[in-house]
Amino acid sequence: MLNSKQRAYLKGLASAADTIIYIGKDGINSQIVSETAAALKARELIKGKVQENSPVTAKEACERLAIDCKAEAIQTIGSKFVLYKRNETAPKIVLPKAAKK
Repeated sequence: MLNSKQRAYLKGLASAADTIIYIGKDGINSQIVSETAAALKARELIKGKVQENSPVTAKEACERLAIDCKAEAIQTIGSKFVLYKRNETAPKIVLPKAAKK
């Protein structure tokens, strides 16, 4: 579970990232799920976009892919969404530490 500071950090990284997952008229199928899982393993943080002719909204796509890929839904804005999943074997993104209480 990410805290707000970590989530804000990931949003900042995602703003400069390219959109690599596109969901079109077929919606979310097994191919999209496997591509998303592979991209998360390689990059940890990915940005996706839902096309206008898609049967799902960006929020629905983000939530479903997060569940199917066991990832964190970071952000949904308009037709775009951001997912994060830490690579346990070779992490690329170092998150800020949680604030001490």
